[in-house]
Amino acid sequence: MGLFDKFRKGLEKSRTGLWGRLGGWIQGGKIDDTVYDEMEEALLAADVGFDTAIWLVEQVRRAQRQNRVTDPKELPRLLMDAMVDALSGPDPQMHFAESGPTLMLVVGVNGVGKTTSIAKLAHYYQQQGKKVILAAGDTFRAAAIEQLTEWGGRIGCDVVRHSQGADPAAVVFDAISAARSRNADLILCDTAGRLHNKANLMNELAKIHKVAERELPGSPHEVLLVLDAVTGQNALSQAKVFQEVVNVSGIVVTKLDGTAKGGVVLPIVRERQIAVKWVGLGEQMDDLEPFDARAFAQAICSYADEAE
Repeated sequence: MGLFDKFRKGLEKSRTGLWGRLGGWIQGGKIDDTVYDEMEEALLAADVGFDTAIWLVEQVRRAQRQNRVTDPKELPRLLMDAMVDALSGPDPQMHFAESGPTLMLVVGVNGVGKTTSIAKLAHYYQQQGKKVILAAGDTFRAAAIEQLTEWGGRIGCDVVRHSQGADPAAVVFDAISAARSRNADLILCDTAGRLHNKANLMNELAKIHKVAERELPGSPHEVLLVLDAVTGQNALSQAKVFQEVVNVSGIVVTKLDGTAKGGVVLPIVRERQIAVKWVGLGEQMDDLEPFDARAFAQAICSYADEAE
């Protein structure tokens, strides 16, 4: 299955949610204010958010006037182009160390699929021939340590772990030492996600940063925030809070295949100016895909092709 087909299959609920409301107007109507009102409502229902929904509709209006488009069946193409523009800001490329191991911190609240995403990232890079070490830095919860250890066993990754309540920075220190001694290419470090106590979380992450930078200059090379697409606008709120706590370099959006609210990707990029770098399009190990703005926009806007 090609990349576009994976996006199309994974975004089926979001696509049908959007065009189920708007499709009738486009197939049998004309371009007028009613169509644009319906487009705005459909985008809001897809959790695009108010500001980005207004912006997208205005972009479509402008393109329609400038190109003198009269056929409403052309509107999905114009909306797709607007979505690509909305997603074109921050660089979605992953960053790696020029030499030695790369360290990536993975952050996010409990329940968003953080540990599973770490396992899928490890699997992805193992398939590229990289040696990966997992670091169980969420020492606040014993279950988090056990879950990451179990995933490590399944996919064949070494896991550096301490007991519950241990210093997360010490886990990172040991993981860097292990990566060097075992010639590993990549360290993926889990972290606690206690947003109810931002001060503790900030202090904890600041200490991890300090130890990582001291032991592995230039690290962490990525700080990936995991967000659950099913939570819609709450994911946008989490992105805002984590930006205040830590320098988030990229987003992993999980469960896009399980929701009609996949439009939340758009305000995350456009309003928070954080690159979405990975998206979860299924439950299998290889269903975490590098984000592609055009494939995303095409998959969301391709429903009209089925109706013709």
